[in-house]
Amino acid sequence: MEFSSKLLEKAVNEMAQLPGIGKRTALRLVLHLLKQPVEQTQFLSQALTTMREEIKFCKSCHNISDVEVCEICNNSARNHKIICVVEDVRDVMAIENTNQFKGIYHVLGGKISPIDGVGPSQLNIHSLVGKVKSGQIEELIFALSSTMEGDTTNFYIYKQIKDLEIKTSTIARGIAVGDELEYADEVTLGRSILHRVPFENSLNR
Repeated sequence: MEFSSKLLEKAVNEMAQLPGIGKRTALRLVLHLLKQPVEQTQFLSQALTTMREEIKFCKSCHNISDVEVCEICNNSARNHKIICVVEDVRDVMAIENTNQFKGIYHVLGGKISPIDGVGPSQLNIHSLVGKVKSGQIEELIFALSSTMEGDTTNFYIYKQIKDLEIKTSTIARGIAVGDELEYADEVTLGRSILHRVPFENSLNR
């Protein structure tokens, strides 16, 4: 792809680094920004800069937040004795959109994947086990995607807590095997939360 401007080329190359954005799409987006008032581009760049510099991760559940403890963890109306374990913040958003879950979350920040060089120590597993050991939690709901990596992560966590006094469950398999939570429709995802099953049952598949 030939560019008449080095400034344009640099902007397109940076935009093309975003997931799902190829060079042609990046060019279309950059040219769109050039057609907009200068202030509009400044608003966008300032919003991105502010987000990157000031955004926080909840010190309790590791969800993205504007403050030290996120709104969900700070909500006294939520059931703080039930934790839904998810891979990342997109899964929190997907489950929240169902309006079916009234507990709190724990964001692992990924899944165990030796092929990708991701081990248990690189995820937020230690803090989760610490919560369970505190004796304040009654149930863990495993809501990771039904992939080999997701199942491996579920089982690893289960082994860490299986001797403790806590109920473990997993979302019902209304979600197709291999599917990511964020792409499930709200009705299916909501039902899978409501009709969750004991985790031990999933080990017999």
